[in-house]
Amino acid sequence: MAFPKPRPARPELPRQRVQTLQCGQGAVRAARFNADGNYCLTCGSDKTLKLWNPHKGTALRTYQGHGYEVLDAAGSFDNSQICSGGADKAVVRKYRGHAGKVNCVQFNEEATVIVSGSIDSTVRCWDCRSRRPDPIQVLDEAKDGISSVKLSTYEILTGSVDGRVRRYDLRTGQLCSDYIGSPITSVCFSKDGQCVLAASLDSTLRLLDKDTGELLGEYTGHRSTTYRLDCVLNEQDTHVGCASEDGHVYFWDLVEGSLALSLPVGKGVVQSLAFHPRLSCLLVATQGQVTLWREDTFQPE
Repeated sequence: MAFPKPRPARPELPRQRVQTLQCGQGAVRAARFNADGNYCLTCGSDKTLKLWNPHKGTALRTYQGHGYEVLDAAGSFDNSQICSGGADKAVVRKYRGHAGKVNCVQFNEEATVIVSGSIDSTVRCWDCRSRRPDPIQVLDEAKDGISSVKLSTYEILTGSVDGRVRRYDLRTGQLCSDYIGSPITSVCFSKDGQCVLAASLDSTLRLLDKDTGELLGEYTGHRSTTYRLDCVLNEQDTHVGCASEDGHVYFWDLVEGSLALSLPVGKGVVQSLAFHPRLSCLLVATQGQVTLWREDTFQPE
């Protein structure tokens, strides 16, 4: 007689601060893990981009080239390239074409295309392998600025200040649009690719079915009325999280919708969040520093 396998233990949420990075970049606009979570990038209001090992708290390199503050960055899957976007309307490697500051950048899976979103209401796709300075495609369906862009194997997901979440299916050439009503600050895919999480300026997180647009869950309790704040799912898709303007990071149970954790991380607005791809590990940017949080059972070396 075969016994059923025991149910896996519910994942622990990060509650323990294990590292603090004093970035020295002015206000940190974004903090992003690389593809495997061993390193991170921080974007500064002093026009610099820094590469860190956040687990050891060491700065590895500083990149310059922007003329104004850096607003977002991403690393390629093989860690060979970095792209960044900023208030100088450029995507570095220098691609110029946006008419306003670049809020968000992402590589595709093979790191052959960079996708950028701007307050000029467009999403632009840039070919990394060619020397052409102009984009290979412009997606201009949004009626207001693009605040967030995420990519899957064959989809581009965008959130806009016009209150809509748009998903471009590159295999079928179709656009699916879901109306939220409040300006979107951040969007992301669930790890299983079935759902979309959207944060908006009505202090609400919403979980949508990717294919039907059905509202699966609403999560409230944080404060988001003014700033472009990030939302995340944890490494096992069991909890959703969001930055808040009250100096906390909030996590809710994805299924039940109940508040699972209110993490006090600082006094000012929590500017940026990033969840590790495999571990219960959270990167939080607030004011001029970035903190790394792990689960209570984690033992620092």
